[in-house]
Amino acid sequence: MRLMEEKILQEGQVLPGGILKVGSFLNQQIDTRFLAQMGREIARLYAGEGVSKIMTIEASGIAIAAAAGMAMQVPMVFAKKHKTSNVDGAVYSSTVHSFTHNTDYHIVVSRNYLRPGDRILLVDDFLANGHALRGLMELIRQAGAELVGVAAAIEKGFQGGGDGLRTQGVRVESLAIIDRMDDNGILFRRQ
Repeated sequence: MRLMEEKILQEGQVLPGGILKVGSFLNQQIDTRFLAQMGREIARLYAGEGVSKIMTIEASGIAIAAAAGMAMQVPMVFAKKHKTSNVDGAVYSSTVHSFTHNTDYHIVVSRNYLRPGDRILLVDDFLANGHALRGLMELIRQAGAELVGVAAAIEKGFQGGGDGLRTQGVRVESLAIIDRMDDNGILFRRQ
């Protein structure tokens, strides 16, 4: 999606430590027109795949996952990073390491929201090393549901998570893949 690449170049900021700041349009302030375009593009990429549910992890992935869910007209569920009082009863759970925050999260989703036979599309704002997605894949496995694929707004190709998933046979579609990001600029992978 060339539009995503252009948006990153116009509004993104490369920070030390391999961090790309896109808070002005994706994960703090959200450009809602652009968000709708991202949702439609994800729906186009996975049209005909029988997706019955979109899934993400809180918090930054929720907006793009909801946009994809609206475009595909399917429910969206998100895993919480901590079991809270409003998550009662039986849950599926997994542990995820966050690259951005350098911490581990114990993610949970109620068993009421993932069912055997669900065809799940994972959607997130970033795909870096793939830990969050692997944690979500574990929840899908526990539920007896089926993974259809992964859609990421931005993939940090230089961190290898997306390519690792592809090697395992997971379909991964990213709206932009960054192969290099440093003081000299950003190099996008041509898809």
